[in-house]
Amino acid sequence: MPRLSEVIAALETLWPAERAESWDAVGTVTGDPGQEVTRVLFAVDPVQEVVDEAVRLGADLLVTHHPLYLRGTTTVAAGTPKGRVVHTLIKNDVALHVAHTNADKADPGVSDALAGALDLRVTGPLVPDPDDPAGRRGLGRICELDHPLTVRELAERAAQRLPATAQGIRVAGDPDAVVRRVAVSGGSGDSLFDRVRAAGVDAFLTADLRHHPASEFAASVGERPLALIDAAHWATEWPWCELAAAELDQISDRHGWGLRVHVSTTVTDPWTAHAASPVTTSPMGAPN
Repeated sequence: MPRLSEVIAALETLWPAERAESWDAVGTVTGDPGQEVTRVLFAVDPVQEVVDEAVRLGADLLVTHHPLYLRGTTTVAAGTPKGRVVHTLIKNDVALHVAHTNADKADPGVSDALAGALDLRVTGPLVPDPDDPAGRRGLGRICELDHPLTVRELAERAAQRLPATAQGIRVAGDPDAVVRRVAVSGGSGDSLFDRVRAAGVDAFLTADLRHHPASEFAASVGERPLALIDAAHWATEWPWCELAAAELDQISDRHGWGLRVHVSTTVTDPWTAHAASPVTTSPMGAPN
C-alpha cells in the first residue's frame, strides 16, 4: 500500500498548492507522511460529522475542499469544535488534506464538475489563469447548452441535479428569458460579476449571492437580460468530490495501489429548513 507522502504527492500533481490564492490555507493538515493509506474519503467540509464518518469508514485519509483553519488559530484544544476535529483525526490516524482555490482553478476543477452535473458544455474559464498557456485553467467556467432553456427550466434542472438543500434554488431576473450561454462558479461567486458582464452569457449560476451585489448587478445590465441563479454553496461544490475521487481512482489504478476511494454524502450545508413565503402577498401580508 502507498504511504501518505506518496498519495499527497499524487494529489499535488492534480492541485498544486502554489496555484492557490495567497489568502488560502491548503495542503496537509494532519497525518504522518509514513503512514499507509488504504482508504480515502472525499468531502466538502472538514466538520465533525464528516470526520466521524471517516473514522467509521476506516479511512486513512480525508480530503476536503474547504480548509479547517482558514484564518489561523492559537489553540487546538478539544473543547473547541475545530480542536475536537483535530483530536479525532489524530487519535484515529486519519490524515486531512485540503484542496481549495487550487482545486477551483484546476483543469478539471470545481466549476467543471458543477457544469458536468448540469450537462453544460464548457468552452473556457470565466477568469483565465495567466500562468496557463493552454487557457483551460482558472476560476469559473463559461458554458453552452445543447439546446436553449428558459431561466426557469435551467433553475429546475439545477434543483434536480444538485444535492438537495433547504435553500433550494433562487432566481433573479425574468424566469422566462431564454438561456443559451451560462457562466457557472462553484461556491461564492458575486466577486466575479464584472467578468460575468463581459462574458456575453445569458445567466450566471453560483452560490452565496448577497442582496446588495445582486441588486446592483441586476441594475447594471440595463436592457440586456441576464439572470442570476443562486444555489447553496455546499451543493455547488459537492460534485467536485465525485470528480476528485475519480481522478484519484485513476492514479491508484496506474500505480497499482488498490486504494478504496469514497465520496461522503453527509449533508454539511448549514441551513436545515426553509419556510417559503406566499408568492401572492405583499410585504405586510395583504393580497396583491
